[in-house]
Amino acid sequence: MSEIIKQPIEEEVKSAYLDYAMSVIVGRAIPDVRDGLKPVQRRILYAMNELGLYPNKPYKKSARVVGEVLGKYHPHGDTSVYDALVRMAQDFTLRYPLIQGQGNFGSIDGDPPAAMRYCVVGDTLINTDKGLIKIKDIVPDSEENSDNPINIKVQSLNRKI
Repeated sequence: MSEIIKQPIEEEVKSAYLDYAMSVIVGRAIPDVRDGLKPVQRRILYAMNELGLYPNKPYKKSARVVGEVLGKYHPHGDTSVYDALVRMAQDFTLRYPLIQGQGNFGSIDGDPPAAMRYCVVGDTLINTDKGLIKIKDIVPDSEENSDNPINIKVQSLNRKI
């Protein structure tokens, strides 16, 4: 049987908040040691694959990618997804951009990116330990809404992980 334990509210709130904060940091904020990607970045790449944004295909609006991610994989708000997508396309934010953006994706001087309806993404090749891989080949034979693991090592142009 369960027993009710009396505890001061201050201690319980402190403990519960600390547990929640740590779970958020570990689960969302810290990149995965296996590939250096945060969960939202992995979901964006997967959604781009599902949308057919391959290197030999035309760009699509960023809003389309954000909608795909929100609708299927990451229901946490469009701003967080778009901000992550923008950062993945900026050569001054990440050492090695993960996606190719076309349009106003902000500047190093702090200018904000244009609204997602004006920016497009696509034509993405990813540099991995196995060479350049088309975004569609990251998870071969994947099905819509699948939980197939993505296990790749993303590298820089200089072949560094």
